[in-house]
Amino acid sequence: MRGGGGGGIDDEERLADRPARSDPPELLDPPDPPDPVDLPDPVDLLDLLDVDGQVRLLTGADTWRTVAEPAVGLRQIVFSDGPAGVRGPGWDERDTSALLPSASALAALWDEDRVHRLGVLLGDEARRKGVHVLLAPTLNLHRSPLAGRHFECFSEDPLLAGRTGAALIRGIQSRGVAATAKHYVANDSETDRLTLDARIDERVLRELYLAPFEAAVRAGVWLVMSAYNAVNGATMSESPLLAEPLKGEWGFDGAVVSDWGAVRSTAAAGSAAQDLAMPGPSAPWGQALAGAVRSGQVPPGAVADKTRRLLRLAARVGALTAPEGRGGPPAPAVDLPAAPGDTAAVLRDAVAAGAVLLENRGVLPLAAGRLRSLAVIGAHAGRPRAQGGGSAEVFPHCVVSPLEGIRAALPARVRVLHAPGPALHDEEPLPVGEGLCRDPRSGAPGVRLRVLDVRGACLYSLGLPSGRVLEPELPPGSDTVELAGVLRPSVSGTWTLGLGGFGRMRLTVDGEVVLDGEFPAETDDPAVVHVRPPLRTVRVHLVEGREVRVCARRQLAPGTGRATVLAAAPPAPDPAEALAEAVAAARAADAAVVVVGTTDGSECEGRDRTDLRLPAPQDELVRAVLRANPRTAVVVQAGGPVELPWRTDAGAVLLSWFPGQEAGSGLADVLFGHREPGGRLPTTWPAVLADAPVRTTRPAPDGRLAHPEGLHIGHRGWLRTGRAPAYWFGHGLGYTTWDFETLTRLPGDRGAPVTEFAVVLRNTGARAGRQLVQVYLGRPDSAVERPVRWLAGWAAVEVGPGERATAVVRVPARALRHWSPEAATWVTEPGPYEVMAGPTAGDLPLRTVLEA
Repeated sequence: MRGGGGGGIDDEERLADRPARSDPPELLDPPDPPDPVDLPDPVDLLDLLDVDGQVRLLTGADTWRTVAEPAVGLRQIVFSDGPAGVRGPGWDERDTSALLPSASALAALWDEDRVHRLGVLLGDEARRKGVHVLLAPTLNLHRSPLAGRHFECFSEDPLLAGRTGAALIRGIQSRGVAATAKHYVANDSETDRLTLDARIDERVLRELYLAPFEAAVRAGVWLVMSAYNAVNGATMSESPLLAEPLKGEWGFDGAVVSDWGAVRSTAAAGSAAQDLAMPGPSAPWGQALAGAVRSGQVPPGAVADKTRRLLRLAARVGALTAPEGRGGPPAPAVDLPAAPGDTAAVLRDAVAAGAVLLENRGVLPLAAGRLRSLAVIGAHAGRPRAQGGGSAEVFPHCVVSPLEGIRAALPARVRVLHAPGPALHDEEPLPVGEGLCRDPRSGAPGVRLRVLDVRGACLYSLGLPSGRVLEPELPPGSDTVELAGVLRPSVSGTWTLGLGGFGRMRLTVDGEVVLDGEFPAETDDPAVVHVRPPLRTVRVHLVEGREVRVCARRQLAPGTGRATVLAAAPPAPDPAEALAEAVAAARAADAAVVVVGTTDGSECEGRDRTDLRLPAPQDELVRAVLRANPRTAVVVQAGGPVELPWRTDAGAVLLSWFPGQEAGSGLADVLFGHREPGGRLPTTWPAVLADAPVRTTRPAPDGRLAHPEGLHIGHRGWLRTGRAPAYWFGHGLGYTTWDFETLTRLPGDRGAPVTEFAVVLRNTGARAGRQLVQVYLGRPDSAVERPVRWLAGWAAVEVGPGERATAVVRVPARALRHWSPEAATWVTEPGPYEVMAGPTAGDLPLRTVLEA
């Protein structure tokens, strides 16, 4: 918001400006859940169910739905994966979804209002798709830059992760849809994620890894997901942490759902505070749990509490009606007003607001009116990495590529030169589909899916837009899945064909077998088995324009998953020629934009990264273009840190994360100055992996993953080492410059729940802009181990050139406390605390002291 004018003003006048305030989540009252009206109390409904009836409700009916029970008015509760969108109960490319920027991009907003709006969008998408529960947000932390699921998590910092997650939760649940805080807890790496045992000190658990989940509970979250991994020896579906602090100390009144397949025992998980085992119907509970109650292994009260919580969840999401035989009409669905704003416009705004300008040497913004030509270079320019891989994937309504967005934003007179550059070394063939294959039966673009019985008779047939099939409809007697398409080669040469899945598989080209074998699953990780099985590839010579029939068959068998993929890729261009073409385009243009990024093979659920390098030969491409044209902006599409060895040579470096469906539109808004890049890093970026304070994601041979760094992850770890990263936590440049002038504590009682600090800053540039003000605390002479400093709060201001503004940052008393295992409570150490304010964790020019 706008502060005072550009002249000299005293402190009293400054503090009288309309300030930008920031409310920590624990200061916000949880919203009243929009429960359906006239529902029976879930406690009363328990009298209608015996132990067998209660137990039956506690395991899923199938992959995405719970069991219905007319006797208590319970309909099925429908789940869907998130958080980048709402896929719905199944994987069907014909059922498209709005695709949001990645979670790391949402944290880069540092803007709870915008995140809340995106949560509302997700809630409305869920309602449109008939989904009651969205499995989002992911509240695990960025402990190591190698973690493969960075893109799905918010931040390295527990406060930023907690407040961002709380805002998303409030938005989702405002639409009568349950959000799910996952994965509780310490599921911060992918290596051996199903079995690893995270060994974490109690204080570290409380102050880091549990903190975002506590914020979610304070925000009123309706569901928590227990993780696959163990913590300190106990698998999370059996962990005492589900009871304390989750349900006891924090007062969580919702339900705990397992990660899919994470319940592995009957009595141990049944006695714990785990409430719902997904998926079903096969799970270790069922009637075995009823038997465990009768034998005394599981207390009857434990099952009753689980059932009560499930019924409460059903009531909250509109899946509980009047019980059968009790009379009265079904309870109406929650009546909500239409969500404001156009989906595409909201997502386009999020792309620009979350984009982080890492470097700028006067190249950005580009003046479109002065350009005669612009080179747009890189494989990601025409085919962007819009989302991360794994269970979070959706089939988007569309994806606007950077090339399309740039062309649409430029006047027709500006010549756009596009050169994709050399093919990426680890890029796998894409599923065949539109533009490459047609259905051999209908002739429509795409492929033909058939499900066959053991004799080869067709039980089910359907035309699909692409050769990626997950969870097809399987009639009784199903034996084989077949994908067939007529492929028309666009060029002559050696094509790469791929077949993905597990079990007995065969691939033919015009009836000739080119791949045949038994491919057993080497993992039971559901993200690999059911979502992204590895591709087995073969090379086949094809002739331009000469159609061939490709056919993939996979025999269905237990343990082989539900995924079948038919993929193809044309011959890669000569690398030297492709690089020369890119260099020539850059040299011939007034300016260049190079779009680089990670691939499905380098950032994906189910595996961690082994390095932080961009897939080759992208670094070589960037260096060559920079030599050809110094007016080059490099756009990076990644969900987490990557090494940028050429960063100091580039005219500009812009991080767009995995930007979602409006990737190109939002990017063009930033490149041409229609919008300022508003993002700030939610995670510290190393120059090289070897500098990172925490690198390991791999457990020891005994399955234990030690956390020797304790409290010192992210910027805390960098501060302890004394090394400087490439980019500090909170870094982001914008299109103007700022002076941080004064830091003042506002009047208030000592010991109050909140202390307010006013930070006065001035826009010293020629454009209006937004600046993020971060406040940190430090306690150099503490009697207990502490980080060098830690994030305590933030607020943003937006003013015109030359104007001043006052940001008021609210620091809750909790920020001064540490967890005492001896006292089993939060303790405030009396004495002075340093208060520091500035634009990043490594640049804090303003200081004062707070007495506790």
